[in-house]
Amino acid sequence: MSSLAFLVTELQSLASESRRKHPEIREAAEKSLAILRSSPEQAIASLATDGAQSDDLLRPVFMGCATKNAKVVAISLGSLQRLIALKAVPKSAVPLIINTMSDAMSQGVDIQLRILQTLVSLITNFPSVHGDLLGEALLLCFKLQDSRIAVVSSTAAATLRQLVMFVFDKMVDEDRRSPAPADELSEVTLPNGSTASLGPYATDAYSVFEDLCLLANMEKPHFLLLEYLHKTFALELIESVLTNYHDLFRQHSELLLLLQHHLCPLLLKSLSEKAVFPLTLRCFRVVFLLLKKFSFELKTEAEVFFMLLIKIVSEDLESSTLDHAEARPPWMRVLAMEIMRGLCSDAELIRNIWDRYDARQSGAKVFTCLISALKRLVTEKPALLGVCTQMSGVGVYSHSSEGAGGSGSASGYGLDVGGVAGIVATAASATVSGVVGMIGSGTGLSIQQSGLKLQCIDQLDKADSPSIPETYIYLLAVQCIVSLCEGFASFTGPIYTSIMVQRPRTAGESIIHAPPALDISLLPSDEPATTHVGIVRAMVEHGWPALLAALSFIISTNLSDELFIDVLTGYQAMANVAGMLSLTTPRDAFFTSLSKFAVPSRVVSSLESYIEPHTPRSSTSLTDNLRLTVPPVPPGLSERNLVCLKVLISSALFLAGSLGESWYSILEAVQNADYVLTLKGSQLPSSRRNSTIPGAAGTTSRVPSGTGVPDSAKVPSQSPRHPLLVDTDPESIQLAIQRLFEVSKNLEDSAFQDFVRALCRLSSEMVGMQSDTNEIVAGESEGPEELLNPGGLSPRVGVAHRRRVSGIHLPRTLRSGDFGIERLGVVAMLNIHRLIYRPPEIAWDPMSTHLLSIISLVSAPPAIRVQAARVLDECLVVIPRNLSPNQELQAKVQRRVLDVLAKQIIPPPADGMYSTSTNLELRRMGLETLHLILQASGHTLVVGWETIFEMLGSVCRPAMLSRADSIDSVSTTSLQDTNRSKPLPLGYNNERGHTALVKIAFQSMKLVCDSVSTLSPEHLRLCIATLGQFGRQADTNVALTAAESLLWSVSDSIQAKRKDVQIEPSYSELWMFLLLEMLGLCTDARPEVRVGAIQTLFRAMQLYGATLSLETWNDCMWKITFPLLDSISVQTRCNPDSVPAMGETPELAWDESKSLSLEWIGTIISEFLVSKIIRLQTFIDAWKVFVSYIKDTVLLDRRSLSMPALQCLEKAVDSLSTVDGDLQPQVTEAWEYVWQACNDIGTVIAQGGRLSLSLHRNSSAVHRPFTQDSLAAFTKVIRTTRRVSWQQAQTEWPLERLTRLMEILKGVMTYSSSPDYRPDIDGLTTLQASVLETAESIEFTAPGVPSLVIRDLSEYVTLPFLAAFHPDQTDASVPGTPVTPVPASARKQVTYIGLSKKVMPSLVEMYLRFRDHTEIYEDGTLEAVLSAYSIPMKLKYDCPSPSKYGKDSPLWKTATTCFLRTVMECTGNISRLGQDISDARVEAIWRRIVEGFRGAILADCSAAEALSLEEQEAEENFDLALISSLEVDLLPHLGNPRVPDYLIVQLAKVLHKGSQLLQQSSMASSRLEDDDRITGSAHTSLESYEHQISNIQSLGSTAMGSVVLRERFSFWCLDLLFLICSNVTSDHAESRRRVAASCLPSLLDRCQTAMVSYVADEALRGNLPFPRVREDELLHILRKLLELKLWPGTFWAAFSGAPTQYSSVQPLVDPSLPASALLPDIVRRSSVAHLYHFYTILCELSSIPRQTPSAWIPSPPPTPASSACSRAPEDKPNPSAPSANVIRSEATVVDARGLARECLKVLGKELGAI
Repeated sequence: MSSLAFLVTELQSLASESRRKHPEIREAAEKSLAILRSSPEQAIASLATDGAQSDDLLRPVFMGCATKNAKVVAISLGSLQRLIALKAVPKSAVPLIINTMSDAMSQGVDIQLRILQTLVSLITNFPSVHGDLLGEALLLCFKLQDSRIAVVSSTAAATLRQLVMFVFDKMVDEDRRSPAPADELSEVTLPNGSTASLGPYATDAYSVFEDLCLLANMEKPHFLLLEYLHKTFALELIESVLTNYHDLFRQHSELLLLLQHHLCPLLLKSLSEKAVFPLTLRCFRVVFLLLKKFSFELKTEAEVFFMLLIKIVSEDLESSTLDHAEARPPWMRVLAMEIMRGLCSDAELIRNIWDRYDARQSGAKVFTCLISALKRLVTEKPALLGVCTQMSGVGVYSHSSEGAGGSGSASGYGLDVGGVAGIVATAASATVSGVVGMIGSGTGLSIQQSGLKLQCIDQLDKADSPSIPETYIYLLAVQCIVSLCEGFASFTGPIYTSIMVQRPRTAGESIIHAPPALDISLLPSDEPATTHVGIVRAMVEHGWPALLAALSFIISTNLSDELFIDVLTGYQAMANVAGMLSLTTPRDAFFTSLSKFAVPSRVVSSLESYIEPHTPRSSTSLTDNLRLTVPPVPPGLSERNLVCLKVLISSALFLAGSLGESWYSILEAVQNADYVLTLKGSQLPSSRRNSTIPGAAGTTSRVPSGTGVPDSAKVPSQSPRHPLLVDTDPESIQLAIQRLFEVSKNLEDSAFQDFVRALCRLSSEMVGMQSDTNEIVAGESEGPEELLNPGGLSPRVGVAHRRRVSGIHLPRTLRSGDFGIERLGVVAMLNIHRLIYRPPEIAWDPMSTHLLSIISLVSAPPAIRVQAARVLDECLVVIPRNLSPNQELQAKVQRRVLDVLAKQIIPPPADGMYSTSTNLELRRMGLETLHLILQASGHTLVVGWETIFEMLGSVCRPAMLSRADSIDSVSTTSLQDTNRSKPLPLGYNNERGHTALVKIAFQSMKLVCDSVSTLSPEHLRLCIATLGQFGRQADTNVALTAAESLLWSVSDSIQAKRKDVQIEPSYSELWMFLLLEMLGLCTDARPEVRVGAIQTLFRAMQLYGATLSLETWNDCMWKITFPLLDSISVQTRCNPDSVPAMGETPELAWDESKSLSLEWIGTIISEFLVSKIIRLQTFIDAWKVFVSYIKDTVLLDRRSLSMPALQCLEKAVDSLSTVDGDLQPQVTEAWEYVWQACNDIGTVIAQGGRLSLSLHRNSSAVHRPFTQDSLAAFTKVIRTTRRVSWQQAQTEWPLERLTRLMEILKGVMTYSSSPDYRPDIDGLTTLQASVLETAESIEFTAPGVPSLVIRDLSEYVTLPFLAAFHPDQTDASVPGTPVTPVPASARKQVTYIGLSKKVMPSLVEMYLRFRDHTEIYEDGTLEAVLSAYSIPMKLKYDCPSPSKYGKDSPLWKTATTCFLRTVMECTGNISRLGQDISDARVEAIWRRIVEGFRGAILADCSAAEALSLEEQEAEENFDLALISSLEVDLLPHLGNPRVPDYLIVQLAKVLHKGSQLLQQSSMASSRLEDDDRITGSAHTSLESYEHQISNIQSLGSTAMGSVVLRERFSFWCLDLLFLICSNVTSDHAESRRRVAASCLPSLLDRCQTAMVSYVADEALRGNLPFPRVREDELLHILRKLLELKLWPGTFWAAFSGAPTQYSSVQPLVDPSLPASALLPDIVRRSSVAHLYHFYTILCELSSIPRQTPSAWIPSPPPTPASSACSRAPEDKPNPSAPSANVIRSEATVVDARGLARECLKVLGKELGAI
């Protein structure tokens, strides 16, 4: 159906719909239909040309639109739309149409949609609609777009977008046509203030875009009559325009000005304001278009936007310094990163950025900031990305101790990024190290898990940001970095290939398979490609550190396979680009980092120590069946390690011609990879060799979730794998490594030299790393250094800064061969033509020199030296076969071969000292070739005796001890300063070839010895020297036979010839030479040879000692005995802290050898001291040296040697007692020096066995615990020394020396590090008994000696309580031996209990023995005794058990008994001695006595609660002795004027506290436990009492309180306190009155507390009964107060401020006082002043309305005054009163009220009131 038919139908519908309500419309519609039906074409033409009929045709439409009937309006708009489609609307009607639609816009949704359709049709069909008319049309769309109806708004938005695009399309068409006439041009004002003339459509486009920018910026538009437009919609329109018409904008400067002046500020402002997702998203999209399309035109603005994006990306890293309110939301960083990803993928744009900004001196460093921000972003949250355990290899477990701490460095992952090119990857390294232990199951990075299905920047329909994975932003950062790297490579690679590989070549020029790096300076400077290459080079040169740090971090995180390959490709791209552009440092840095990931150092180091687990022969265990354990995986390279290795090799092959010195790092990585793949291949399971095992069971079975390969693990077989992930089996990798060495054939000579030097250097480093010694003195390395060429290719021996290959610590164990040497042989075979035909400095010199230096390097491992010799020999064999017949060249090459062969055969001079089986094998290999040459010449050697011995000696060349070091040394302290850091290399037990040669030679040696009698002295000397050399050989049988049998037979032969007097001197000298040879064997490394030599040596001395002259004996001492101790001491002290294993160990064997030597030396000295040794001129010097050896042995050697050494010394000292009288001066000097040694040893023992003497630098501050036996032997040496001294002088040592002796004994007694303690609870140990025996053997005749001994014994008493300990469970001989931890209850404990039980009674007896000596009082001895007893008395039940198997009395009871006995004696003695003892000492002694009673009375007795009632009663009765002693022994003397007042008060405080019946009374928390109140003045007590009485109602409490455990003991303390203050006896009256005056305030305070608290509590409790103990306490106190009779004036003195002064005599009563003061003053001088003091509280008690406590008590004999109460309760006996059971009388009931009234009556009588 045509449009005209549709129009007719619409008009018919309009007429039908309006016939009732709008007849005029119906008539107009029918008229229009008539016109159309009569002549349709004419009617249409009339409308288009604004003819006469146009009004009739349009009238019904406009009339219908003017009605309010929605249906009519809809039909009318449909008709209008048909007319517009037919272009049947005159131009003059267009404004009316727009106005009509504007009027109808308020109708319903259908009407509004019709209007939008009509507008689109109108503007597209009428190009003349522009200017204001266009603005009005667009205004309708904008208004409808603002509708709240979604369909209308969205339709209007689409319409607007279509119309705006149409406007710009018309501008494009206008540009294509010829310029518009001048009259059609419009003048517009540009944003910069200038004007421009634009065509009509250009004006429309300019105006529309300008208004969009203004509306988006909330400014008033110029063209559109619109007041408001949503920013988001405006930005969408702007984005659409820029997307489709960016070329148009670049062509029109006026549009660019709009971008510059309106759009860019708008975007910057929007991005700086509070972020709203829809708005910010659209702003970012527009910014992306500006940067992508207009970065050249908007250079400054682009720079600002670039830096803004970088700032947004980096802002979260700096959020800690920003206000949280100002921080941008996380999605904003995501949007910025998505834009960054799009920008980074444009390599040309990135290059232009560098050229426009970074390359300029004044420009912003946009590119530099960008990569720095990306680097910081990817390392922002390492825990979120996790760590890929594959990158650390398989079978390698992380050690937290290395991080930590350590340190935590990235090398813990095998990622020593920080070591790459200086400061490059410091940030990455530090960040990687921080993720130890933080990897969770959800960490990792993959496109599937971390990406978004629709990137955030495209989610325009979202009002809020979508849910973004936390790792999404890091995925974007990774993609940005990879894009940058690939962008460099994609540009540089083709240019490098075209210039260096595919360039035209001259005739005869060969193809370069390994081209050098690109030299930009040689390229034409005017070509754009050269400029861009320079830009790329500058970008890489400046940006590689950040890129490397980022890549090295990313690759170590938990990436999917896809991302891993992308990152690795970026690695390869950067390395290749840097290499192609001659950037050595970044290229090496990337290679080094890639090497770390390809071969993690921990894999290699772990592989060295890996032990293949034993295959179980039986069925699998339960844990295996339950899958509770994971089978251990052998260390190896993971799939990703191998992929990294493939990339490394690939890049090295690509850049082979330009690597130079960088070959070294690559070859070192390849070497380690080869080691992992092949060297340990036999130990690895077959699963290691499977090809393409991305998730092999052996690899991923133990990898936790989140640390594997997320993508590939999910779908391992559903998608093809990347080529890099295939062919990762060991065989394929080995083929790749082989290709790396095959490339040497294609290298130019200079590149080949670099390759060979790097390979030689690698070999040198590895040989040095595997050397048997890390330090070789200069003299020993002179030989190899002579072979070093200027290139420095040979091993660097002893270099302190030797580089550890890949950070790997290779063990110094035997390896099958060196990788570098092996590959050097391969390269040599591949380049035989270079070795022969090229100059020697290219290939021959470096290769041969290096191999020779390895062969001659003594410190290199034997297998490597043999390998070097084999490789060299193979080359020497092949080279002659490939020689041409050229005579001159043949001579030169043969000379080279012969020179090298000669250097292999002839050992360097230093080689003789360190000859090994390797040297013999190397010489054998060279000598076989030399033997063939000599066979052709027919040489024959002739040998005499000298030559025979020289030949036999040349077979074995042991390193011998310097005679100067052994003969001239006289003290072991000098040994500590020698340079010998390890045992001499005697014996070569692993050298079969050498042993075979030695056995053959030794058969000849035995034949010589069979005819030794025929040899001359000169030949005998050679024979002895040669035997000594054979005694040092590896074959033990040979060495033993030489040391024991042959040398003994030679010794017999020499002694037989000494009988001839004429030749005796020469043979004596020869015999000494033989002893010296034996001495050399006495320090052999093998214990069998050593013991045999020692036995032979001393047996010879013992057998022939009687026949030796004094001169010979002198030589035997100085040249044999002492050097022997010197030599053995060196060995026993070389490893002082080594831990022996089970069974025989070298350390233990050396100790046994020294022990044997000491035993023999003791025997020799004991046998020959009197007859020979003491008569030597040098005896004193020899004796000093001998004692110093013993002392050093005790101090420096292991403790297993201490006892033999001390026994040797004791035996020697004991032999001094048999010396004749004429030699007594020597004896005196001898034992004096022994005492000095004992003094030094005692000092070390006192330090706990930690030696810190500066002379002994090799053993300083080493802890070697003494055994109990060695300490006992030490005390025996001291006793023997004292005995010899006593026998000689018959006098005791002076006090100073005895003091030192007691210090030593105390140090021995309290030594706490012995590993062999014995039980010491039930009795004394051997050491304790020995110490006590030594102490008790001292004579007490000298002044000060008793005090010295008593004080030390007092300390022994305190040891169980102050010094008991659990000894360390370590081995006795060598400290530090680890043992299984033992619970404290099951471990041994050194208790000193037996010692204390032994010493306590002895201490009392010793005091009684010397109690009349004032010195024991004046020097604090008695105080020490009392203090020692006080400790167990105070501990009481906390004391340790007194016996383990017996039933000894508890230690506190023993101490209490001894203490009371001592106190009983000393108190009287102090008074008797009077002024002989100073006041200070008297005060100190009394202080100790009071402290002792305080500790005993107030001791914690809570443990007694667990005892039975009978036992508790017995314990309580025992404590009664304390109270009795206080009353009987202490009180009579306590009032002595020399006793300070504070001690009396302190004792009263003790009784006050001991009398407490409740642990916490109602007033305890506030004041009863406050010692300050008790210790205050009496006036303070009075004031306190008055305050309590006045506030008695506020002091009450209903708390029950807790009764003390020992109630009877508390009553006893209270009764004693009453007794102290009572006038009950007349003896020592003055003393008692003083004590009573000082103690009365405490008594009154105690009574006051009980009575006041009762009254206060009673008021609160009412009829609630009191606890029994409260009632008993109150009744007891009231009865005692009633019975108490004070000394006259005591109360007055107690509260006078000077109790001592007024205790006996008080000043007279002042009658002038007022009555209120006079009466109290008089009463306070009476014997019942205490009742007057308590008058108020007694009145309170007597007036209590409720029933008061009562009790039945026996009635005393009738007395008028005290019939109510006379004694304590029946169950609280008074120690000073007879028992209640004794008096049989009637019982009487007493109560508190009655007792209070009785007290008031007594007071009344005293006052005369009654």
